[in-house]
Amino acid sequence: MASFLGFYFVTLIILAITTFAPVTAAEELAVGGATGWRQPGANETEMYSNWAATRRFRIGDSLRFEYKNDSVVVVDKWGYYHCNESHPISVYNTGNTIINIEKPGPMYFESGDPEHCKNGQRLLVEVIRVHQDSPAPSPFSSAASSSVFSNLVFIYMVLITAASSIM
Repeated sequence: MASFLGFYFVTLIILAITTFAPVTAAEELAVGGATGWRQPGANETEMYSNWAATRRFRIGDSLRFEYKNDSVVVVDKWGYYHCNESHPISVYNTGNTIINIEKPGPMYFESGDPEHCKNGQRLLVEVIRVHQDSPAPSPFSSAASSSVFSNLVFIYMVLITAASSIM
């Protein structure tokens, strides 16, 4: 009877661990990091492209633009590639702008000053889909899921050993 209760206890712990596994939380991302939103120097024209390349943007995240004497203009693809904000989607000039990411796909931003944009003060972010349209891979097809499974098996074995030594 005692070993059954130990097994039951361990099973409940494993169930709790897998049920409450960490889920990716929404993030507020400071555009440009500590540098903020400013006109790049002559040798930094790719700074915002490089910044975006090191991050994953998800629905629910937000972008925080911090700037002085400038603006953030949300534009379409054409406006982004031509540094043309004549048909903006949105314009912000408060110095501290937070833009929520609400849908997958590309988002285009540039400075309201066309010269700043031409010098590299523009940003393209690719927002990833939460659920892919393709079929889900098998749960043990990737190294990451194998690692999670291995960790759970290890935890289970440790808890079984601990429970049996208590009983």
